[in-house]
Amino acid sequence: MLQELVQWDKELFLFLNNLGTPSWDAFWMFITNKWSAIPLYTLLLGLTFKHYGLNRTLVILVSVALMIVVTDQLSNFFKYGVQRLRPCYDPELDGLVRLVKNSCGGKFGYFSAHAGNNFAVALFFTFLLRAYYRYIGVFLILWALLVSYSRIYIGVHFPLDVLTGALIGLIFSWLFTKLAIFAHHKITL
Repeated sequence: MLQELVQWDKELFLFLNNLGTPSWDAFWMFITNKWSAIPLYTLLLGLTFKHYGLNRTLVILVSVALMIVVTDQLSNFFKYGVQRLRPCYDPELDGLVRLVKNSCGGKFGYFSAHAGNNFAVALFFTFLLRAYYRYIGVFLILWALLVSYSRIYIGVHFPLDVLTGALIGLIFSWLFTKLAIFAHHKITL
């Protein structure tokens, strides 16, 4: 059963990865670059400040920073614990992977920290701002999906790496939203 799932994951990866063309490579490299989200994060910070004020915004910033650190470090724990090779290092896929980056990155790739962090941030701010902006969740989830797919497109993650990262992001976004709410109430009491 597990072997069949892994084989299916590899086949889906090859299909999705090989949809890429050189004319789209620059776009997907931009999307996958963590610095490309700075304007989005700046906007989210501004919206948070507008609706929650300085004190709550600081609590929210600390919560987001902790959420990203926890998600990122859990990803590292899984990468070295599970030791699933990235597609570009998998000998079964040698010569079949369309690697867009100059390098593949670390040897192991389960689960995607990019997917985990982007879904965590997207859902955290969706929970936080949906009362003020009806469609913010759609926009933020779309961004997280684009970043997650970019990891497959450029050849460094399997679909299950990305899916697991998204699920971990969902879990931590919920937990850290609760933490931010709890921390705010303790500070204001």
